[in-house]
Amino acid sequence: MRWNYLLLRPLFALLYHQAACTYDFVAAIVSLGRWQVWVGSALPYLEGHVLELGFGPGHLQFSLSKNGLNSFGLDESRQMAHQASHRLRRAGLNPCLVRGYAQTIPFAQEVFDTVVATFPSDYIYNPQTLNEIARVLAPTGRLIILPMAWITGTRPLERLAAWVFRVSGEAPGNPRQISKALINRFTQNGFNVYSETVSMQGSQVLVIVATKKTV
Repeated sequence: MRWNYLLLRPLFALLYHQAACTYDFVAAIVSLGRWQVWVGSALPYLEGHVLELGFGPGHLQFSLSKNGLNSFGLDESRQMAHQASHRLRRAGLNPCLVRGYAQTIPFAQEVFDTVVATFPSDYIYNPQTLNEIARVLAPTGRLIILPMAWITGTRPLERLAAWVFRVSGEAPGNPRQISKALINRFTQNGFNVYSETVSMQGSQVLVIVATKKTV
């Protein structure tokens, strides 16, 4: 599965940059229309001042603003920043979006109550990224990550979509095994971690909740 992911990585990069205008369409197709619902499943975990890493087309930023949360976004993609900004401004909202990398978050220390990333790429597991997240999180703040989702329905299209997710490396293994492996990654980098699985619409979303370890 890892080799499949490496082979498809250039396609993912293209989809997030030069072909960003097709991102929502492709995501909707491969998820059978569930992608935005999956992203929205992060909302109950978010509170206070929120920083979203990899805000993409801006759907979660839109929901955060509509729910009255003070939200900021960080993404390195110029194309995604344009899409997200346009989406928010068109709705009469004021975007607080910054282009940059999660390994060097351009915000002050301990200013966010929540940092969130939905379906991020491997950058989220980089120790430098996790150090930066810990730096900008308030002492009682939380890191919320939705690393992957599984399509669990049994209809033919659902089985096909589930197969695509497996072979692309987007949802390898089963939730329990993946959850254990990811918890170990974050624990080794200074976080207390637990996971939850949210079930919805013939699918499951894995949610990782992490807090900074106290000395």
